[in-house]
Amino acid sequence: MPSNHNLSGRMERRLPIVVVVRLALAECAGPDGEERAYTDNISARGARVYSVRPWLLGDAVQVTPRNEAPACGNVVYCQRLADDRYAVGVEFHDPTITWSAVRRYDGLQFNPPAKSHSS
Repeated sequence: MPSNHNLSGRMERRLPIVVVVRLALAECAGPDGEERAYTDNISARGARVYSVRPWLLGDAVQVTPRNEAPACGNVVYCQRLADDRYAVGVEFHDPTITWSAVRRYDGLQFNPPAKSHSS
């Protein structure tokens, strides 16, 4: 696979969110041209999605959670996994993901417990 700085995915925080999605080629989106898949993680710029089939670099795809607006993007990598699944990296065209799962998770504040001071 060619080296590409865009594949590092470390420009922003990744949210380890599993969301069931429909994954389809953008021009074939619909009940016959899609598969049920799920995310491994999501960021403002893209997602890592597990798929049952290989995808080509540059494929224009739609990633659509149930009852949510689709996110359109391009496949930036497709890695075959040991269990005959594929990890597919999708870079979104519009980095404004409004999925409810992302809003819920991203809004959480993780504060360490306060230290108790003994007198």
